[in-house]
Amino acid sequence: MDARAVRPYKKDRNYKLCIMNYLNEYKSLFRLGMPVMATQLGIITVAFADTAMVGAYGVDELAAAAFVNSMFMIPVVMQIGFASGITPLIGALFGRDDHEAAGRTLRAGLQVNAFLSIGLTVLMGILYFFLDRFGQPEELLPLIRQYYLIILSSLFPMALFNCSQQTANAVTDTATPMWIILSANVVNIIGNYLLIFGKFGCPEMGLNGAGLSTLTARWLSTIGIFVVFMTTRRYRPYKKEALGSSHVGHIRRIVWNTSWPIMIQSGVECGLWSLGAVVTGWFGKIQLAAYQVINTISQLGFMTFMSFGIAVSIRSANYTGIGDMAGVRRITMAGLHLNLVLATAVSALFLFCGHTLTGFFSPDEEVLASAGMLILPLVLYQYGDATQLTFANGLRGTGNVRPFLWVTLIAYILIGVPMLFWLATGLDMGNVGVYYSFSFALFAAAGLYYWFFRRTVRLIHNA
Repeated sequence: MDARAVRPYKKDRNYKLCIMNYLNEYKSLFRLGMPVMATQLGIITVAFADTAMVGAYGVDELAAAAFVNSMFMIPVVMQIGFASGITPLIGALFGRDDHEAAGRTLRAGLQVNAFLSIGLTVLMGILYFFLDRFGQPEELLPLIRQYYLIILSSLFPMALFNCSQQTANAVTDTATPMWIILSANVVNIIGNYLLIFGKFGCPEMGLNGAGLSTLTARWLSTIGIFVVFMTTRRYRPYKKEALGSSHVGHIRRIVWNTSWPIMIQSGVECGLWSLGAVVTGWFGKIQLAAYQVINTISQLGFMTFMSFGIAVSIRSANYTGIGDMAGVRRITMAGLHLNLVLATAVSALFLFCGHTLTGFFSPDEEVLASAGMLILPLVLYQYGDATQLTFANGLRGTGNVRPFLWVTLIAYILIGVPMLFWLATGLDMGNVGVYYSFSFALFAAAGLYYWFFRRTVRLIHNA
């Protein structure tokens, strides 16, 4: 066992040693987190390009994209959350150098993620027939329906990629997914330009062109990461078991038990933002388009916090695998320090450059005026978001994910949903009320995750 595994769970008395330990953790987080951040920034770039190009094409297309993207935010994030349940499993096995078990876990993970994606595709397909029941502007429905079907067909390849990406992350290879996603993003942006506006002889498809570019990029990402797994030396130790035919029923159950609480939490959290889009649509397409613009720039915060959160979960899983709970606590607190610095930076960016950022997405003055009113509530929840993402990922790395269900129930359902309706419709604040409600949910989640994290680390250490 690693010597760190027998270190007592208490604060370092030697403050010089304590500082050195934290400096080492910061270095490990930067090594793992920076490729993830580059990946997330690539995703943000595509989201910016999508929104800007669709917004330049028309306000109706921008509003339709806002509704459909918000609807699919739930299954997309549920798939990401479900796939992330594999990280603590493979991360702990990697920490113990058990490559064969890691390969079997990857195979089981691909199977359960594929089944989940098929189920979500069927459910969202059924929902397609009820799109006219969500109270959206009538003139947007033809655009909504066509774009909806294209995005629906991209869920399956995305699920396979998510599982593969989480496996790469768990074995500390965050660079490979980065390069694959960045390459796919280039294809996506070029496809947007060609197909939205009909450039260089391509058909002018408007919003549908953006959807087809997204579908193509997701399939290319999946094919690319499979090629890496099958052909590179780094993944050779996992390949035999990943392609084998031995029974993995028990592992499938383990993967499911680890993944579904994260999936529910992820889906409900993003469901709050999707519900916000539906409620915002009741106030007209201008507020809905503004909501899409602010949701897009909000990813600058969320994606950067998530980058170091993922790095925290990887290191937390590695430490848990060798029984070093002091290391779990230290890496999580180091991640919190970094994310709070990032929260300060993005808050300043939103406050001082918010008008410039929103102006990038739409030339419509009414949309920009409505978006400007959402800047302050956007800034208010950054610290809550950074804190809850850090402790959620620290907890995820330990493998104790059942508390995610309690956080979901209390923070997002019992607090977030009532506050959203009260502020948006009860006080008639529209999309501004929707955005203020997010702060209540995120700060409640941050406090709950912190309490569950401390409790879990203590219990595992004393076991």
